[in-house]
Amino acid sequence: MEMSGSGGTVLELRSLEKMFTEKKTGRELEVLDGIDLEIGQGRFTCVVGPSGCGKTTLLRAIGGLVEPTSGEIFLDGHPVTGPGPERGMVFQEYALFPWRTVLKNVTFGLTLKGISAIDARASAREYLETVGLTDYENLYPRELSGGMKQRVAIARTLAVEPRILLMDEPFASLDAQARNGMQEFLVELWRETPVTIVFVTHSVDEAVFLGQEIIGLSGRPARIVEKFTNELPYPRNRTDAAFTDLRARILDYLTKEMADSYV
Repeated sequence: MEMSGSGGTVLELRSLEKMFTEKKTGRELEVLDGIDLEIGQGRFTCVVGPSGCGKTTLLRAIGGLVEPTSGEIFLDGHPVTGPGPERGMVFQEYALFPWRTVLKNVTFGLTLKGISAIDARASAREYLETVGLTDYENLYPRELSGGMKQRVAIARTLAVEPRILLMDEPFASLDAQARNGMQEFLVELWRETPVTIVFVTHSVDEAVFLGQEIIGLSGRPARIVEKFTNELPYPRNRTDAAFTDLRARILDYLTKEMADSYV
């Protein structure tokens, strides 16, 4: 497989806005405020911002799970009007079926596409090999560690061959050692596949370790206020001076945005 890299624009957001109505008060709550963004094919983009600013809403809008109040989203030039197999989502919660084995969890989306059981199992086994879980296909989610569960979730998502992988804090519930290991695993996986990744995180260290671009959102309603280009070569060293410098610049922006949110 070829290493991921830059290509033409695969995802475009134009003047994206989202309003929610609070159930108790009926008050209109503005979450996204005029998001304009272009992401190239095969790029790894991280999204950071103050807690509660709308990062997850933005990701769910790209996934077609939230309908924008106004604005447009385009994938390969075609408008996004709802969920689709070309956009795969991985959530913080593992979202695995506890009554299905690892193999049957991965075959789930394939069978929904009408692929025969034999072909679905063959394809699922290829992706389990990719994520290093070949020997675990007959286990159930309760028998796996947190990192292994998330690998199954990633394998299940990749098995349907999405153009874009949307990831919402997928490693947040893991301990520090497991989280670092999953970050390293994801980078290697991405470098071997053509998939485009949009990754939401609260961790600046994680964003610098993973992303080629890091999009900085304002406090709610979210606007793009910073864009950081990360040209550090992979694999990245967290103690490298350039790594710590970029992390410090992102932390400075976040500190300012959080302070402004409480004014």
